[in-house]
Amino acid sequence: MSPRDVYRPAPALKLLSLGAGVQSSTLLLLSARGAIPRFDYALFADTGWEPPAVYAHLERLEAVAADAGIPLLRVAVGNIRDDALDPRHRFASMPLFIKGPNGERKMGRRQCTAEYKVRPLKREARRLLGYPHPARVPKGVYATQAIGISVDEVHRAKDADVGHLRNVFPLLDIGWSRRDCAAFLTLHGLGDTPKSACVGCPFRSNESWAEMRATDPASFEDAVAFDAAIRHGPAGATERGMSLQGTAYLHRDRIPLDQVDLGIDTGPEPDGCSPWSCRGNDEEDDQDTGTHGGDR
Repeated sequence: MSPRDVYRPAPALKLLSLGAGVQSSTLLLLSARGAIPRFDYALFADTGWEPPAVYAHLERLEAVAADAGIPLLRVAVGNIRDDALDPRHRFASMPLFIKGPNGERKMGRRQCTAEYKVRPLKREARRLLGYPHPARVPKGVYATQAIGISVDEVHRAKDADVGHLRNVFPLLDIGWSRRDCAAFLTLHGLGDTPKSACVGCPFRSNESWAEMRATDPASFEDAVAFDAAIRHGPAGATERGMSLQGTAYLHRDRIPLDQVDLGIDTGPEPDGCSPWSCRGNDEEDDQDTGTHGGDR
């Protein structure tokens, strides 16, 4: 415990950052059943482009939360797919795979998580505390924000970067792994909890793309169409002086998505996209250019 924590007053609110994946769904269910302290609110940052299975699961979680008296709020700033294709919209960079003019491999900066998940969650926390932007949150007034990070990814646990939030990690406190979470959800009828990630997330593995093509062909065709549309970057990027200096793709092979051999094993995929622990950072670090721009 740090000296700051010794003298810090009690939190005004207990929030759950709900990504609707395995770990954060486990936290909601644990709280609903009284196994961990009750959350005052569960917040889901909606990019507008989650797969249908995630939205269906979110409706189940809303029922779980309602039965426990936990308001589940959806927060959003827009639809990430539509915004990327709208030249009138403010450009937010996505981690696209880029092939340079001479075949060099680069990667776009990742701003989508900050724009569509982190900022809306911070904004809503301020509102719930009673100090919406641009009001100043008084010193000592804060909310705890529970994040679904399990013991197998403890290195991703970080404190919040704003004074009105303090990140807490209940799964670390009870020593649960992702496997423990999956077993708990299965025990309570939620064993089919999907991974939470945008339909067109570039960090999908071949296995994930192939599964989408087989089980959700409409979403796969949507991703194929989006992939073709962003070949020279999201709409409006060039007009804003943000040339990619190459061609962009959703797939790491840097070829059109509908031409990829999805039978090739590309290794384990990130378990999903958490606002606070996106495993896309690892993917970016693996790129040979060193260019830098995960609930699951």
